[in-house]
Amino acid sequence: MKTMPWRDFIALVASIGVVGLGLGATIPLTALTLHQRGVGTDIIGIITAVSAFGILAAAPFVSRWVAGHGPRGCMIGAIVAGGLSTALMEATDNLLLWGLLRFVFGACMGVLFTIGEAWVNRLAPVNSRGRVVAMYTTSFTLFQLIGPALVAGVANRIALPFASCGALFLLALPGMLLISDAGHGADDEAHVAWQRILPRMWMIAIGAAFFALFDTLALSLLPLYAMRQGIVTELALLSATVVLVGDTALQFAFGWLADHLGRRRVHVGCGIAVCVLLPALPFAAGTPWLWWTLLLMLGATAGAIYMLSLVACGERFKGQSLVAASAVVNASWGITSAGGPLLTGVLMQTAGINALPAVLWCGAAIFIASAWWEYKRG
Repeated sequence: MKTMPWRDFIALVASIGVVGLGLGATIPLTALTLHQRGVGTDIIGIITAVSAFGILAAAPFVSRWVAGHGPRGCMIGAIVAGGLSTALMEATDNLLLWGLLRFVFGACMGVLFTIGEAWVNRLAPVNSRGRVVAMYTTSFTLFQLIGPALVAGVANRIALPFASCGALFLLALPGMLLISDAGHGADDEAHVAWQRILPRMWMIAIGAAFFALFDTLALSLLPLYAMRQGIVTELALLSATVVLVGDTALQFAFGWLADHLGRRRVHVGCGIAVCVLLPALPFAAGTPWLWWTLLLMLGATAGAIYMLSLVACGERFKGQSLVAASAVVNASWGITSAGGPLLTGVLMQTAGINALPAVLWCGAAIFIASAWWEYKRG
């Protein structure tokens, strides 16, 4: 039975954790700086969304890059380029250049996510894959949570905040250098095109797309939804944090359940749980304990859908096919996180604020339908 290479795993998790910290700090710092310069929310939204297009643009090429340069070389290059693109935002106020730098930054993040998710699946033993992947995703989310708090604490005390954030990414390099590239590099198998992989992973891709929708809406529109439901502004702004806390706190528990009860059973169960919980959202706003409990449960179950989609990639694919599958997952993320908030914002404006839980419910229902379709196909 395959044993867990703990040194490689800890080094990979530490490196990705630092990337999560830099990502969590860079996003609010960008929005805050633009707001202080008097830039409108529409432009801020566009510049924020450009990163998602960068993730999407990089996805088709990651498998080819890994086949040629190995995962460690690609990740080191993406870390350096991501840090540099962030630091260069210090040197200009030009919004077009900021958009270009955020596009490059998003492409770098897409490379890191794709390779990191494939790599942790390669390291994980079959009988504990759920728990291993859960530790990886929990670490990333935890550090990403710390990022906004870091910005809030030091944004006005540092002379060069973007340069400092860029340097933060470089702290991931020592961990990358500790990881053995042997056995996880450019496989003998040639580059695998995503078109060959997608027909075998519709459920996985839709699960990742759903969580991307959930995550971006929780960060962008959930506080507004809470305020429209009568929750005071200070508490409404905490709603997104509570969702992320639920996502962070319970991933290992769902990974353990997947290892013991079967990944598919827990995966679909989480989708059903989301569909049951979401209709209660409008009624919970008037009862604080119910509101916070519901958000914690939604964060946990929605986050588990994504984590178990990564587990499913490791179950089904190996070698370059696994890298290509991870690229499809991140392309799904890029598409949904770029277009989801725009569509939902329009629906909330035209059909009412409860369009938010309705859109999320439809996304979870499509995920369940894809699982049923996949089961019927055998």
